[in-house]
Amino acid sequence: MERHFDAELTQLRERLLAMGGMAEQAVGKAVKALVDRHAALAQAVIEEDAAINRLEVDIEDACLGLMARYQPEARDLRTIAMSFKIVNDLERVGDQGVNIAERTLDLLNEPLLKPLIDIPTMAVLAQQMLKDALDGFVRQDAELARAVCRRDDDVDRLNDQVYQELLGYMTRDPHTIARAIDLILIGRHLERVADHATNIAEDVYYLVKGATIKHRLTGV
Repeated sequence: MERHFDAELTQLRERLLAMGGMAEQAVGKAVKALVDRHAALAQAVIEEDAAINRLEVDIEDACLGLMARYQPEARDLRTIAMSFKIVNDLERVGDQGVNIAERTLDLLNEPLLKPLIDIPTMAVLAQQMLKDALDGFVRQDAELARAVCRRDDDVDRLNDQVYQELLGYMTRDPHTIARAIDLILIGRHLERVADHATNIAEDVYYLVKGATIKHRLTGV
């Protein structure tokens, strides 16, 4: 029975990582569609979200099945419980990709407002945070998870910078308001991706250490 449990737990981790890759790609493709002004790519992100949603349901069912059949304890129980939480954050990362794609389709109806510099940088930072958080999950690396949490401030600062710059555009020229708002929302969606990566990193830290760093209770 223990051999069956270990195999199913390994399969659970693999499916979680596959979902993480899909969610991260959704964000990357959505921002690429924005930068390249590629409507078909943005539409593909929207259509592919259904696969991420289905995988979320499958993984949740697998977590519940493992707990019901094997009644795991200690680290194994924490792994399943944290997987249940992580899958929710991954689904929301996929949703942020969809949100960016939808804003992109709106923006493609108008001329480019400004060169896109900070938003692609935010996307790279947020995607790397997500990759590292999931790598921390695979490697059971609490210090990598802690480092991910620290980097959330970098994305927040960039988002504030994007907001202030676009606010200046709107103040100077009311005709830019609609496009500026869409770009502000894209910045906010990327900030949320970083927040979800941070949530996952916090869950990984708890999984490994059995202690929480949520809400900076033990300091990051």
